[in-house]
Amino acid sequence: MTHIEKTRQIIHAFLQGDIPAILERIAPDVEWEYGAISTDVPWYQARRGRAGAQAFFESLAAVEFLTFEPKAFLGDGELVVVMIDSDYRVRATGEVIRYTDVALVFRFDAAGRVAKFKHSIDTHQAWLAYHGADARNAA
Repeated sequence: MTHIEKTRQIIHAFLQGDIPAILERIAPDVEWEYGAISTDVPWYQARRGRAGAQAFFESLAAVEFLTFEPKAFLGDGELVVVMIDSDYRVRATGEVIRYTDVALVFRFDAAGRVAKFKHSIDTHQAWLAYHGADARNAA
């Protein structure tokens, strides 16, 4: 099975709410949201290991997805990028985040598991929505 096919399975599992199926496909020491993080938004925090990935999925209880549409799966070697459109509402503030062409980046290890994952998104938009009207007025 190719890494693109594995990634399609992960996205399908996410859409079905099957988090255990996702956790089975990631490395025990996965780097979740690797790279620089410039926000305190809980669902965009760097985490490590399957427990960290599980914590990410638990943090999503704070949002309501309005859309989550995979548009393209692109891959080369151990790298797969999924382009999605995704709109969601932050439950605590009611603010809506609208993303077009978000890149979900998956890096696979030699065992064929996800070793690294991150979103490439507009973190400022997420920060504003997470902090609500007060943040918009101060910005």
